[in-house]
Amino acid sequence: MRRALITILAIGAVSSLGAQQPQPPALETLRVQGNVYAIFGAGGNVTVQVGNDGVLVVDSGLATTASALLAEIRKLSNGPIRFIVNTHVHPDHVGGNSAFSGLPADPRGVAPERAAAAAAAVADPLQPLNIIAHENVLNRMVKALPPLQPGQTGGSERLRGMPIDEYFAPTKDMRFNNEAVVLYHEPNAHTDGDTTVLFRGSDVVSAGDIFTPDAYPFIDVAGGGSVAGEIAALNHILLLAVPGHTEEGGTYIIPGHGRICDEADVVEFRDMIVIIRDRVQDMINKKATLDQIKSARLTRDYDPGYVMPTSFVKADQFVEAIYKSLTAAGTK
Repeated sequence: MRRALITILAIGAVSSLGAQQPQPPALETLRVQGNVYAIFGAGGNVTVQVGNDGVLVVDSGLATTASALLAEIRKLSNGPIRFIVNTHVHPDHVGGNSAFSGLPADPRGVAPERAAAAAAAVADPLQPLNIIAHENVLNRMVKALPPLQPGQTGGSERLRGMPIDEYFAPTKDMRFNNEAVVLYHEPNAHTDGDTTVLFRGSDVVSAGDIFTPDAYPFIDVAGGGSVAGEIAALNHILLLAVPGHTEEGGTYIIPGHGRICDEADVVEFRDMIVIIRDRVQDMINKKATLDQIKSARLTRDYDPGYVMPTSFVKADQFVEAIYKSLTAAGTK
């Protein structure tokens, strides 16, 4: 009887421990059009292009969602993950870099019957993973590294997940999966290292956090962002996008967070920022202080559509970022 009781308690303890283990996040994958898919729920939105050449990923989500993200990618393709393009430096978009760089040592989340093929694909030494970003992303990632301790060297493990193909020109292009893929640097927009990615054949733009429909943008002034650069980047996306019939569909835009959009959605978002920028500038011209500008509630007509309890950027934060951007030395 005592042994049976111990066994029951042990089973209960194991079950309780299992119940406490964090469950992998539930991700959602949608085909956008052409060879391009969007994966939601990994932190920032993730764009995936698949084909005979392998897999190209735009952004890698949070570090904690890397295994679940790999599982979703493997539902689309067992081909080698050849490229990760980072749209900017924030951890919800680059956090999975390190885990993907370590493949196939951690193939969790791959269905057992596909694990061997997946491991073989990512292990192919002739098709290594190449992480691409603007050079400002690499510079900021290196700057954020903790200082070396006595006796510690700056080895490959310390730098794992860093971009190894940083670009500094206005654009970078390649052909992958029989499609032209064009990277554009958007200077001083959301950050100073933003990249938008055009999949020309599929007619899809991956915008990163330059575009966040239904939420005010995070203009990271400390990270080199500015309201002028944000508006210029949105205008550039509008140049890339061609609408379909009655201004619906056509080029699809995958934002950094939120739903898949078309050109009309970007126009609405751009216009909102321009109008609030102009309101803030008008009060600056009248010598108003930041506190006075915040008190004026210049965003109140837009708040119902762009602020929710879970919003990362509140109205006051958005206004403050615009104010700081407009009053920075040498900017208007």
